[in-house]
Amino acid sequence: MVDRLNYRIEVTGPVEGRFAEILTPAALDFLAKLDNTFAGRRRELLDARRVRREELQSGEKPLGFLPETRRIRDDESWHVAPTAPGLEDRRVEITGPTDRKMTVNALNSGAKVWLADFEDATSPTWHNVIDGQINLYDAIRRNIDFTTEAGKRYTIGDDPATIVARPRGWHLVEKHIRIDGRPVSASLVDFGLFFFHNARQLLARGVGPYFYLPKLENHLEARLWNDVFLLAQRELGIPRGTIRATVLIETITAAFEMDEILYELREHAAGLNAGRWDYIFSMIKNFAAHGADFVLPDRAQVTMTVPFMRAYTELLVRTCHQRRAHAIGGMAAFIPSKDPEINATAIEKVCADKEREAGDGFDGSWVAHPGLVPVCREVFDGVLGGWPNQLGKLRDDVHVTAEDLLDVASAGGEVTEAGVRANINVALRYVDAWLRGTGAAAIHNLMEDAATAEIARCQIWQWIRNGTKLEDGTALTRELAVEFLDDEFASVRAELGTGNRLDDAYEIFTETALGEKLPSFLTTGAYARYLTDAR
Repeated sequence: MVDRLNYRIEVTGPVEGRFAEILTPAALDFLAKLDNTFAGRRRELLDARRVRREELQSGEKPLGFLPETRRIRDDESWHVAPTAPGLEDRRVEITGPTDRKMTVNALNSGAKVWLADFEDATSPTWHNVIDGQINLYDAIRRNIDFTTEAGKRYTIGDDPATIVARPRGWHLVEKHIRIDGRPVSASLVDFGLFFFHNARQLLARGVGPYFYLPKLENHLEARLWNDVFLLAQRELGIPRGTIRATVLIETITAAFEMDEILYELREHAAGLNAGRWDYIFSMIKNFAAHGADFVLPDRAQVTMTVPFMRAYTELLVRTCHQRRAHAIGGMAAFIPSKDPEINATAIEKVCADKEREAGDGFDGSWVAHPGLVPVCREVFDGVLGGWPNQLGKLRDDVHVTAEDLLDVASAGGEVTEAGVRANINVALRYVDAWLRGTGAAAIHNLMEDAATAEIARCQIWQWIRNGTKLEDGTALTRELAVEFLDDEFASVRAELGTGNRLDDAYEIFTETALGEKLPSFLTTGAYARYLTDAR
């Protein structure tokens, strides 16, 4: 605990091992400066989120392109900052948590960029949060290695990926760091510690402090981030505009404000990314009360080729390239298997997905496993040739309306018992892994993160609420969903045995998928206990 003239900073988590190297008095003062300056605006913006969601759910104020910012969209003269060193070529980006093994493997994967993820791919235990900062600190200084259980040692190669850190979203707090008793914004903890310790070192290596910004819902939240960047650079004496940020467009409200988001961040903007699963989750969360027209089919059937998802991604490419920003495609979550038939089928689908993205004009795309880096790279190599990106492909042929973005019914498809059970099974497995400290979990040959739990349980809630009929004509009721839940719980329990958190996962699923309301799993009693206990 550190007392200052006007505030008290308290670290309630244990400071063990090398944690003190990250949680220095100067670093904590920097966090306090950020949080004290922006805590009020952050709270106001989160309140505005809630109000806007209520308006959308009630139909009181329909979603559309903002008339008050039309001048920004119509003005063709403005562009984002020039491309920063290390971000010129982003044809393959690998994502993953910041544990030591992933850090070494991701940097050596052959990908151009590593999204070092403190957000959906990291279970936010105190250990994971601070240990991740230590790993990035070491990696940036080329002072990191990893030794397997078999004794094989891995170090960083000569051409590592560019590090782009993803802090947690504005809606989360870090309870283990408090100012005058209140928890600090998790966004500012993740951003602030990384920036404070590494900005100058990154500049010395010829790159800069780069970030992915998750879960933004409007341009005012982007403006807040831009003001954070300005203050952070000023406090450390870093030249204005050094930071670069890529924004994930993973909420339906943000999809209507892509131009405005880039405009607010324009001196720090690097691009936009199509965050698929959270985008679908956002669609359900905001329009779940609007009846059958907004009911989606099985998760596996909501591909990037359905019309409303095509509208979203094509608008993203057009918007980015008009403003000279990179457009980055979505995740290929497949994990290579020992079964060659599974691999062949999955890689064929991955290739088709990446070929669509490259053909649409995306400048690069995401993979979750090093084994997919060559697959993605080969596709983009074939389209880019010797060029580092496709910024010159303006997509003037794209014309997307509000109706196109909201045409959920265009997805077609059906809801099946297998789809319902798959959602339940994956949600149980993922939340169990997450509660045990693993945020990126390998489940059924896919790398799943927190977005998986959100969309899986959210779909169940929506189907029950609408009495959606399965393929055999049976309506999905709460009672039938409970039967499926108990079956899948027993099956997963038999496979995983004891020593897990399946009981808590069951409670979380029941509360967030089978109740009257649709809360985030981050608000449940089981999650609250986890936050209290987690170290």
